[in-house]
Amino acid sequence: MASQVKLPDIHMQGIYAGKYKDWSPSLAPAGKLTSCGDTAIQCLKPKDDRPPSPAVIKKFRATVRPDAGQMRVFYGRANDPHQQWAENMTHGINTQPSDSSGAIVNPAYKTLFQQRLVDRKERIYSSHLRAPLGTSHDQSTGLPRGLNRDTFTFGVPTELDIGAGGLINPNKTYADVEMESAVGHELYRKSHTDFDVGERHNRNYTAPPYDGNSKFGIPTPHDNNGLMVKTTMKWQHETQQEKASKIVSKRVDDFRERSQPQLGQVHDPIKDTLKVGPDHAFGILVKPDEYGAGDLMHQRAPGEYLRGKDRQRGVLAAIRQHLKKANYHNFDDLVQAFQFYDKENKGRIDIHDLREACLQYHLPVEPELLEQLLYYCDSNRDGFIDYLEFANFLNWKDKMKSGLPEKTELEKMAESRKSSARSSSRAETTLDLADPSDLQPKSPQSAESTPRILQKQIDRAIGDHRTQSSMINAVVGGVSTQGYRTYGVPTIRTDLRAPRIKRVCDTKNYGDESDAYGLVNPSIFSRRGVQEKDFLLPRTKEEIRDIFTSIGVQMTGENFEELYNTAAAQHPKGHVSVESFRGVLDEIQAQKIATKEHPLAV
Repeated sequence: MASQVKLPDIHMQGIYAGKYKDWSPSLAPAGKLTSCGDTAIQCLKPKDDRPPSPAVIKKFRATVRPDAGQMRVFYGRANDPHQQWAENMTHGINTQPSDSSGAIVNPAYKTLFQQRLVDRKERIYSSHLRAPLGTSHDQSTGLPRGLNRDTFTFGVPTELDIGAGGLINPNKTYADVEMESAVGHELYRKSHTDFDVGERHNRNYTAPPYDGNSKFGIPTPHDNNGLMVKTTMKWQHETQQEKASKIVSKRVDDFRERSQPQLGQVHDPIKDTLKVGPDHAFGILVKPDEYGAGDLMHQRAPGEYLRGKDRQRGVLAAIRQHLKKANYHNFDDLVQAFQFYDKENKGRIDIHDLREACLQYHLPVEPELLEQLLYYCDSNRDGFIDYLEFANFLNWKDKMKSGLPEKTELEKMAESRKSSARSSSRAETTLDLADPSDLQPKSPQSAESTPRILQKQIDRAIGDHRTQSSMINAVVGGVSTQGYRTYGVPTIRTDLRAPRIKRVCDTKNYGDESDAYGLVNPSIFSRRGVQEKDFLLPRTKEEIRDIFTSIGVQMTGENFEELYNTAAAQHPKGHVSVESFRGVLDEIQAQKIATKEHPLAV
């Protein structure tokens, strides 16, 4: 069917044909022209020109699929005349419209004539005369003539009393209040039945068998924990069910045991089908190898496997630590400590000398552990511990003096020993203990010598493998760089004086801050808020004495004066701090240990 929509004619003309002039009429303009006849409402609601359905078909369609907003009507009642009457039929009473709430709240304005009419109608009321709208109630019409309303008052003036506070909380003692309340209390008992709290009624019975203090009945069982209340809150059948045995089906119990996991046990749903014990393990027990992954990676020899030797190595480390502490506190230098072990002056220590030293130190060690300790310290595998091994593995050689002469003097003694057959016993002993090549200076600026470091490394380099750090000697124990010239600005500015009050933007470290070791391992003083500067702060004589007396240091007045003067002499200005005074005390203790006067001296 042809559409009745008429589209506008398309005129092929340039876009500049009207107001503007087309300077290039030979060129077709850009874009696409569309008709203006299509609208959104025509797309959404197209015109339906189909003929309407006959009435015979409409009544059946109204039963199956009624139109939108229409009531479903059975096709048998489609031509019923009552159906037409029902469409216009309404039930109830038609409500007449009245004033709305808006008209009541905000009524229309009255004209002046209407307001005068209302006032004239209300003038006959007495309330309009006594209390007109907008003014207070006028009572002058009922007052006597000649009465001055401004000065005259009615009633009797009230006399001020003690007030409500005095009635509620009078200024009386407790005894006065009790005494006043007891006056006439006997009369109030009969007239008002006024008894005190807990007071028993006395009915003045005179019968001979009556006793006023007797009690009737039996005492009621009572429990302060509320046991009786708990019993009454529970019904008897609930109590019996708690005491009775709970009967559970065996099938349900077996199913729960098989399907529900138990706490602390492995869930095994098929354990009922296995005829083995609960502690049975399937498979073949694999014997562990004597070496581990680390032993394979480092290609260790069979005698140097570390798997399973953790406890052994820990015990050896504890024994070595105990011997290091004992040597450090009992001897001045390494030679003196070595001679304590070597009683026969053999120049080496065997297992018997090591056992005797451990017994004197009250360190009971098994023979097997002694053999392992000797094997650990014997780097050249000769079965003995010489002076160099003793200094490296059983002492803190950096904190103790070597006890040997300087390297140059030791070299002269070695040359004289080669040239002459006779030599002093001291030179023989010194040369037997250490060779001149075994000594090295502690620092490039120091003339004091110390035994060289023995490399006790379990895992040697595999093949010719070398790291870049080892090639440039950047390893622990290598060439010291303390004597090297440094360039640039140091990280810790000890050359500058630390300010008394440090600014927030000042990020320099003046040497008064803790390092990484202090952060990882803080001292016991930092836990109580005591910093390093508190130990170095100059203090008076009274403060020094109070601090050391509080920690249990026993000193007389003369001893304290002597120690204080010694510590003051070490400072150019005579200042004494806690650290300097403690250093003087440590020096005196070390002298007592060296002269065998201290109780801990061996």
